[in-house]
Amino acid sequence: MGRRSIDFVFLADRQDVIPLIAGWHFEQWGHLTTASIDDIYARMREAANLDKIPLLVLAVIGEEIVGTAELKYREMTIYPDKEHWIGGVFVPPAHRGKGIGSRLANRTADIARSLGVTTLHLQTERLDGGLYARLGWEPSEQVNYRGLDVLVMQRQLSPNA
Repeated sequence: MGRRSIDFVFLADRQDVIPLIAGWHFEQWGHLTTASIDDIYARMREAANLDKIPLLVLAVIGEEIVGTAELKYREMTIYPDKEHWIGGVFVPPAHRGKGIGSRLANRTADIARSLGVTTLHLQTERLDGGLYARLGWEPSEQVNYRGLDVLVMQRQLSPNA
């Protein structure tokens, strides 16, 4: 059986999946915040953009949503000078290990570049950088943020040729 191709679409084009995506985010990260599921729904609606930040990218195989990533502003309040972030990278367990997270991160960086972003940041609980280190992200600093030890990383985006 051959591999099916992954397509990338914006949440703006598939707002019908907001409940699914909000549920994933709430399950994965809800315990780290005081945000309710309704707050996450509202954040998803705010990220339903095509050409401005914040925006949310979906990885799709056929009709199935197999991952998400967000392009957002100032994810970590302790870094007001770090403007553009990738976050909310999530692939459901059944689809992990297939390179979807890597492709999502790269596609989201490409979108950021197309919007004029030159430096993109992220935070990960993988203190070795995990897949982001393999994708060429550089570690900036390890900090404890909201009770979690995280590695802050950055990637320089060259302007479009």
